[in-house]
Amino acid sequence: SCLAFCEVDQFTIVVALLLVVCTVFNLFILYKYTPLYNLFKGKNEVIGNSSVSIITANVYQYNSDYHRFIATVKEIQPDLVFTGESNNDWEKSLCELENDYPETYKLPQENTYGMHLYSKLQIKKAQAHYFVADDIPSMEVDLIDREGRSFTFFGVHPPPPSPSEETTSNERDGELVSIAKRIAESHENYIVLGDFNTVAWSRVTRLFIKTSQLSDARIGRGLLSTFHADYWFFRFPIDLIFHSAAIHVQKLKVLKHIGSDHLPLLCKFALDERNEESKKIEDHLDNQELEDVETMIDKGNETIGDRDLST
Repeated sequence: SCLAFCEVDQFTIVVALLLVVCTVFNLFILYKYTPLYNLFKGKNEVIGNSSVSIITANVYQYNSDYHRFIATVKEIQPDLVFTGESNNDWEKSLCELENDYPETYKLPQENTYGMHLYSKLQIKKAQAHYFVADDIPSMEVDLIDREGRSFTFFGVHPPPPSPSEETTSNERDGELVSIAKRIAESHENYIVLGDFNTVAWSRVTRLFIKTSQLSDARIGRGLLSTFHADYWFFRFPIDLIFHSAAIHVQKLKVLKHIGSDHLPLLCKFALDERNEESKKIEDHLDNQELEDVETMIDKGNETIGDRDLST
């Protein structure tokens, strides 16, 4: 009968309610990464002509379609080009860019953790950091924009937890919160980007944001998913960009396929110190989170890398 068909037991009701709660919770998280979430309402226009553009790409070390990435760079002509997973073969191929990008900082490696920066802007200082492992660099580069204002670029690529990489997320988490602590202790204007090997709303990313007091460039702009490049129906945003309050992101765009398993990102931004107070993050670490950050750093330093570096 109809009455019997409509009857449901308590277990089914509980499961249905839990599904509704989970759906609402996830929609609440993802809502911030849609144009509906207008983070930039009432924002002032940027003064001056100090816009800087950057392409960031995990080029995939074993990708030999060098010309596809080089063609993208030449077409867009950004001020900065940052590559992850770039080894000596990639470095040789990218030499072609150096006529247009005279300032460079190169950290080639054969373990999929190399990185390179090519710049039309003046580099004041560049240094490599090895926060949790001596074979996994990040780069910190002080740059001067066209109006003579300084900002600091941080390029990152921590290892993911996976059967072929690390059995835990300790190195990744320790690396990211170590970078966040360094930024928090500085008074420079930072833009931080790269393959974070975690999504923008993960716990470690939230701790990174709270610790560093940086803003997520994706907020209000869309998910802008970059991995896996070959599967549009199963793609996540793990190539992330964060910035200081005085840096105004004007444009963020996913670029075309370059033969890698990641899609490149184009970011255009400018220094605008008038927005510094209005965009400061009010969400700070509580005592438990402070303890969690220190624990992550300790575990990251204690972890013995189990990657196979022979390939």
